[in-house]
Amino acid sequence: TNYKLLLMDTIKNIAVIGAGTMGNGIAHVFAQHGFKVSLIDREISILKKALETIEKNLNRQADKGQINSTEIPEILSSISLHSKLEEGLAHADLVIEAIVEDLEVKKILFKNLSNITAANTILASNTSSISITQLAQATSKPEKVIGMHFMNPVPLMTLVEVISGQNSSQTTIDAVESLTQKIGKKAVHAKDYPGFIANRILMPMINEAIETLFQGIGSIEGIDAIMKGGMRHPMGPLQLADFIGLDVCLSILNVLYDGFKNPKYAPCPLLIKMVNSGLLGVKSKAGFYLYTDLKNPIVNPSIKI
Repeated sequence: TNYKLLLMDTIKNIAVIGAGTMGNGIAHVFAQHGFKVSLIDREISILKKALETIEKNLNRQADKGQINSTEIPEILSSISLHSKLEEGLAHADLVIEAIVEDLEVKKILFKNLSNITAANTILASNTSSISITQLAQATSKPEKVIGMHFMNPVPLMTLVEVISGQNSSQTTIDAVESLTQKIGKKAVHAKDYPGFIANRILMPMINEAIETLFQGIGSIEGIDAIMKGGMRHPMGPLQLADFIGLDVCLSILNVLYDGFKNPKYAPCPLLIKMVNSGLLGVKSKAGFYLYTDLKNPIVNPSIKI
């Protein structure tokens, strides 16, 4: 345990690659808990927008009495923005990748990370379904590669799915699980099989809800109402799919289907059709619902079964 604590205490500097929704949320949480964070993205405009989002979310936390507003300047000042990978990684003890959910793109990045970072820097992926073992194979230090699947929105969600690859060392797993507790979240360990735990359970449920709509068994609002009112889910599965991104749902279902070769994971034709027609959910302002006003979505009347 002492060694575990020692290892956790050596993790002071966090590099987060990708300043989108997940990346800025991860940076926010680590900075809030006293870590130095390098937020890295190719686009300066995305980095600036990410910092504005973090500031807005910190102010929201202060309004709710979750943090003291006097802490905000210090939290923000512990986040540095970098558009050059080497610069952002200079002092990293832990790197968390939060880029596009694409195996080949991630493998190229992990190979680079392996070359640039120090031998004992831990390399983590925020992937929700891609094999940690495959990412580790792109590096020269597979024992230092692990999955840290944060949930969205990161500052609010209290759980991190920690995924060990085939070669992740126990030391790496222990360090990441201890660190997760240090940022006020529960670590749940999962083994490296397609979809891990979270999406292996969630995605078939979402797909089944879409299938139920596709077969005309219930309406969009009816299906969501049943899961909210009958199963105590805070959001119905169709609306949740919109928030995750229908393209992301499709890509995770494809990972499950390819990984298990089981027809129960085959994406519903309606989901494929919606993604192909650009209905991606909140990000495109239209999915199962229309999001001209995010707080008051209305059912999308244009969905033809």
